[in-house]
Formats: sequence, C-alpha cells, structure tokens
Amino acid sequence: MKRAFIVLGLLALGLALAQKPKVVIGTGSTGGVFFYYGTALADIWNKAGVVEAQPVQTGGSYDNLQLLRDRTDPKAGTYYCALTTTDSAYVAFTGEEPRFKDKPAKNQRVLFYMYPSFIHLVTTEKSGIKVVQDLKGKRVSTGQPGSSTENLALLVLQGAGVKPESFAKRERLPVAEAAKALAEGTLDAFFWVGGVPTSSIVELSQTLARKGDRIYLVPIDPKSTTAQVVMKRFPGLVDPYKVPKSVYNTKADVPGLATGNIVVCPDTLPEEAGYALMKATFENLQTLRTAVAAAKDTSLEATARLYGKLPIPFHPGAERYLKEKGLLK
Repeated sequence: MKRAFIVLGLLALGLALAQKPKVVIGTGSTGGVFFYYGTALADIWNKAGVVEAQPVQTGGSYDNLQLLRDRTDPKAGTYYCALTTTDSAYVAFTGEEPRFKDKPAKNQRVLFYMYPSFIHLVTTEKSGIKVVQDLKGKRVSTGQPGSSTENLALLVLQGAGVKPESFAKRERLPVAEAAKALAEGTLDAFFWVGGVPTSSIVELSQTLARKGDRIYLVPIDPKSTTAQVVMKRFPGLVDPYKVPKSVYNTKADVPGLATGNIVVCPDTLPEEAGYALMKATFENLQTLRTAVAAAKDTSLEATARLYGKLPIPFHPGAERYLKEKGLLK
C-alpha cells in the first residue's frame, strides 16, 4: 500500500512537471542589453520554478514579436514572450509595421516595463561628426535590417533632412559588430537603440581611450525639428532623455531621446502563469538589477504608469499582481 502511494505521488509529480509552461524569451543580439536582460530573467524564472524558461538570441524587437505571434503553441504548452521597445510593440499591434500589416500581433499582452532605450548615435571625437547632418559622406550603420534601431534611425535621419543615400557607405550591423568596426576605423558612426549602459559601447569607449581618442554621442535637442518628428510619430512613447557623461566617459552629458522597453507575452499564456512570472520577477528584482545595470529602471511603478498609454492590453496575470500591490484599481 505504501509503495502504491509512492508511485501515485511520483506520477502526480511527473504530471505537475509536464504541465509547467515552457516560456521562450526572445532577446536580441549579443552585446545589447536585451540579450543580457532576457538571460537574467530566464535564470530568475527557472530558479523560482514557475516555468521552464529559455532565452533565445534574435535580431531584436520585431523578430521577438513575430515569434510570439507565430510560434506560440498552447497545445504544446509553449509560449513565446518578447522583449520589445514600446514603439515596435505599438506598430506590430496596429499593423502599421509592414511585416505585421496582413497579420498584426494582436495576441501580445503587456507583462511589465523594463527600462528606457536611448537612441544612440555613436561616433568619435576625431571623426568631426558633431550633428546628424554631418553624417553625409560618412560610413554609417543604421542597425540590423528591419530592427527597431533601423526604424528609429531612419526617423531621426528624416527629421534631420538626411537621406541614407548621402552616406559614403551604409552598413546595417548589430551593435557589437558596429562598435568593433568603429574601433577599427572601418565605420564612422552607428545608430543603436538600447539600454544605458550598453556593454558594447562601454567597451568601445575604453578601446578608443587607449588609442588616444574619445567616444562622442551625437546630441539630439528634444526641442529640435529632428526630435519633434520622432516624438510626433510615437506620442507618449518616445521621451527626452539625458545620458550622464560618466556612463560612456563622454566630455559632457548628452541630451537625446529614448523609447521604453517592455516584456510582452501571448494572450494564451494562462493568467496563473503570468501572475507567477510577475511575482518571481519583482520578488527577485535586486538579483535582476545586479545582473543588468539597466534594470535599475524596472519597477512596478513604471509598469503602472504605462497602463492605458498603449493600445495593447495588459496580461490578466500582470493586472492581478498590480492590483494586489495597490497600483491599479
């Protein structure tokens, strides 16, 4: 009889383990904050035992949203969650982004806010590039094809009246490759939309200092026409942001623009699982912040402030957790 109870107990345990949702987290390219953030998040969720989490390296926001839209399989217990910029999530949800025109990612649901992503325009002091218009005739990377970086870079260029065709050469590199090319002198400048600090840019700053040069972030005055074009395209989702000089060892603080970053999961992810992910994340927030510097801006308060700003609904599990903490009525 005792043996029968043990066998039944083991069967029940096996069933419980089999029913644990598998959550695949779409991150980003190596050297970008998404990659490290998603990896740290998966580790926290796995240690909490709430899901079987697996981070995957991708091209960024749009790749992640496509995975969420197309690869989620509730019957198999597999759910793709995405790390994404708010502007990307917005146009994927509305279908304004070409890849989502025929099939918008209407199944995404907001879990929580991560941190702001600064629109970096990176060059060196010796390049002579001081404003966006100086990019004409230069070798410039606008980010990976179809990425949030590329879309925002093109919007900045449009606002500044600069056409990519005016570059001496246009590259479309991920951040780590772009930083390496700039350090080696085969690139004059590159765009990158990512958290502050981004490790690849910190390393670039150190490399340039050893060579007797210095990193230069091209400023974008929030009151300028360039900034107004970007903010008008994404009202309430792109805001003024200043990078302190201590972050990348620039000569001065750098004014510019930033978009938000969020974690979104599919609407088919059970409410209990969404709630468990919120609980695991925010009960281990210090662990996340220790692993990823940009996570200093991850908070329940920042998440609650986003509520109602996007057309994308919040996940029921996230709503429940926020209400429980008194941040939503």
